[in-house]
Amino acid sequence: MDQTKAMTLRLSNQAAKELETVAQVDEVPVSEAVREAIDAHIEKRRQDKEFKDRLRQSIEENQEILERLAR
Repeated sequence: MDQTKAMTLRLSNQAAKELETVAQVDEVPVSEAVREAIDAHIEKRRQDKEFKDRLRQSIEENQEILERLAR
């Protein structure tokens, strides 16, 4: 695995119990189930045209800010 970053995730008790159950049935650690869900979410966003349009807009806006700050 590449370098990692530890993060804290707060879930409702119900969501935590459901996640633990899913992980148990899939026979994987909860952390692996979370990583898989995050990977799937990111891939879904990559396929979403509207998201990609907003991402490009954000890149353009941030590029302008960075260029102003560099002056």
